[in-house]
Amino acid sequence: MFPILETDRLILRELNNEDAEGIFACFSNEDVMRFYGQEPLKEIEEAEKFIERFSRNFHEKRGIRWGIERKGTQEIIGTIGFNAWLPKHKRAEIGYEIHPKYWRKGYTSEAIAEVLSYGFEIMGLTRIGAVVFIENEASNQLLQKIGFQQEGILRNYMYQGGAAHDTYIYSLLKE
Repeated sequence: MFPILETDRLILRELNNEDAEGIFACFSNEDVMRFYGQEPLKEIEEAEKFIERFSRNFHEKRGIRWGIERKGTQEIIGTIGFNAWLPKHKRAEIGYEIHPKYWRKGYTSEAIAEVLSYGFEIMGLTRIGAVVFIENEASNQLLQKIGFQQEGILRNYMYQGGAAHDTYIYSLLKE
């Protein structure tokens, strides 16, 4: 069963096809996608395919991606979860995005704290990594504020807009 997580202001839940519009609003936004390593979505069907992929990754134990819903709205404002989940090695990489309308309101920090707790306490992870474009100042600052340690630079690691970009690699250990 897909776990539902709750914070003071948010419900983190499984995505379904009814969430396609919210996913499309987020993943078609150029401000959201400029540091995602992928071009913005152009069609709602692409959002439906994202939802299918997130579901498949969960069922195949390769990742878990929650929809971020503000309580009382049933509206998806972004997603958060673990990619590259390797249970054998007790590690995964966190990823998240939120619609710009909800930036700088503390929603991302709130969701990350809950997901980190779930990863360490329930999934048994000992290491949670993050890969972030060097130019993504907001995400770099947020991860460092939470306690992630910058481990190095992955040169030409992600392509965006036809160009290679360097990324920082971060980790947070359970210890």
